[in-house]
Amino acid sequence: MMTDPIADLLTRIRNAMHVERPFVDMPTSKMKVRLVQALEREGYVWEHEIVEEEGMPAPTLRIPLKYGPNGEHVIQHIERISKPGRRVFVKVSEMQEVRQGLGISILSTSSGVLSNREAHKQGVGGELLCQLW
Repeated sequence: MMTDPIADLLTRIRNAMHVERPFVDMPTSKMKVRLVQALEREGYVWEHEIVEEEGMPAPTLRIPLKYGPNGEHVIQHIERISKPGRRVFVKVSEMQEVRQGLGISILSTSSGVLSNREAHKQGVGGELLCQLW
């Protein structure tokens, strides 16, 4: 059993970007899918898909990674903020820009998994899952 599936997702994306893989596969879960959808809405990855292969015990989440026209990485840095042993919650008024607006934070809110920009527009706070730029 995995203790922190979100950290596993972020590490797999970080490692795949480091070796310039076109996509990354991992076991799927609702939380992972919602986090990837937030990354899609912000333009950090291409549209994900759920792959169900014969002989596999569970469906696989496939995330196509995005690179610039000259092969530069769209995701330069990705880090887990709230951890199972230390949860970090923020209010709307406490949310800060990441890299002066060049990056985003992903939050788990009562309205779903949102980026800091979406959460600010909706006026909700929540658990700060990760930051990336």
